[in-house]
Amino acid sequence: MTQVSPQKHFDILIIGSGAAGLTLALRTADFARVAVLSKGELSQGATFYAQGGIAAVLDDEDSVDAHVSDTLTAGVGLCHPDVVERIVEHSAESVSWLVDQGVPFTTIDGSDPRTGSLHLTKEGGHSHRRIIHATDATGKAVFETLKARALAHSNIELLEGYTAVDLITQPTAEGADRCVGAYVLNQATEAVEVIRCKFVALATGGASKAYLYTSNPDGASGDGIAMAWRAGCSVANMEFNQFHPTCLYHPHAKSFLITEALRGEGGTLELPDGTRFMPQFDEREELAPRDIVARAIDHEMKRLGCDCVYLNITHKPAAFVREHFPTIAERCLEFGIDITKDRIPVVPAAHYTCGGVVVNERGMTDLTNLYAIGETSFTGLHGANRMASNSLLECFVVAFAAADDIAARFDRTTLESALPAWDASRVVDSDDEILVSHNWDELRRCMWDFVGIVRNDERLQRARRRIDLLQEEIIDYYQRHRVTNDLLELRNLVLVSSLIIDSALQRKESRGLHFTLDYPEMVTEPTDTLLRP
Repeated sequence: MTQVSPQKHFDILIIGSGAAGLTLALRTADFARVAVLSKGELSQGATFYAQGGIAAVLDDEDSVDAHVSDTLTAGVGLCHPDVVERIVEHSAESVSWLVDQGVPFTTIDGSDPRTGSLHLTKEGGHSHRRIIHATDATGKAVFETLKARALAHSNIELLEGYTAVDLITQPTAEGADRCVGAYVLNQATEAVEVIRCKFVALATGGASKAYLYTSNPDGASGDGIAMAWRAGCSVANMEFNQFHPTCLYHPHAKSFLITEALRGEGGTLELPDGTRFMPQFDEREELAPRDIVARAIDHEMKRLGCDCVYLNITHKPAAFVREHFPTIAERCLEFGIDITKDRIPVVPAAHYTCGGVVVNERGMTDLTNLYAIGETSFTGLHGANRMASNSLLECFVVAFAAADDIAARFDRTTLESALPAWDASRVVDSDDEILVSHNWDELRRCMWDFVGIVRNDERLQRARRRIDLLQEEIIDYYQRHRVTNDLLELRNLVLVSSLIIDSALQRKESRGLHFTLDYPEMVTEPTDTLLRP
């Protein structure tokens, strides 16, 4: 017998509570009832942990053309120039909006950001100081500010402890499908509920949890990408997984990121014996794009057989270090590392998914009324390698555009009166959860070993065979058991891992974040890797 699922309804359902999701909520809540869904606490998205900042053209010595040029260079021939130009042109507008919201950005003289001059720092790939930041905890400052605004808005409902299961689609009169809602797991009641809405936005972040070592929080399991694919949306450039060069290497640190801004302020990378090595790999040294720095570290670790390399900023005054990097200094001190006196042990870790769900300039996917924003999406901005601090910028600019598009379509879009209930009549509670945890570990180790920083076809084919077997096991298990948060994340991760491998096998060259020993050169006319269901 089919169970009756509880049904909620809103005008807009936003799945994900980071910068992109909260921005879209705030930009639409004046004319729509909005629900923001979060798997755990609202702060468990990647935004909260972002240390660096937001790239924007605010300095008289900088220019839109220079920012665009830097982005195109970092993207190694795969950025879409029109997209880069549009997003960079709106960078100052985004920062101005955030200042108006009350984000406590760092200023030159410590004054109020609304009246003072914002302090700008520099990160890898940038030719000018253009990174707006709140000390070394920008993401937290942005999140806390937007969260407070959302909590205060009567038209926004924040739903914590809800995991999206799948999107619900229905055919239109013209024959195309449109998104009309989603099935969501209420973790408190363990029941799958139905949410009806006019519009759905996927703002679930990336899929770096597919890898054994990652800087991302536990929820980065590619949920939005997987749900969109199952609903019929295209994805692109999934082979470009950015590995942040410098995560704290410590058994109890759980992938704590060491911001690139530390290198921007003079930090150097060293081997265990104190020798610098980046000058051998790139003339930009420590401020080379992340793919180059990550590969250099990976190369030196394998060459020497060492567990990590070291990031050194001890040559800077202690007061300067503590003032600019208070979060890092405090966190490292918890592990007995005084960054004013000691070098920081670091390793690369999976950090950012440059590919994602294909969207247009307004953030809409192939599916009518379904949007994807932030790291979940593929806009064409990042190309083969995301430049530092462009990701938060993309969140705001595309969320603004999506909000404008929703506003324009709002009155002529109808809300369905009822949707099919979730059918749990043929499933049972699991009596063997070890399968989920075992396959989770095997999946992530397989991806790290065979689909990591340096690849070849043999490794990719080995990963392909193993992931296919895992996917069969996981889908069979999913079909026979009641859903849990862990099972849903595993189901999404194995699908996204499969998409990453398929994309990597299609690219017969080395470019940006995709480096393969079998095809070390770049082709002369690169194209995006587009996958369709």
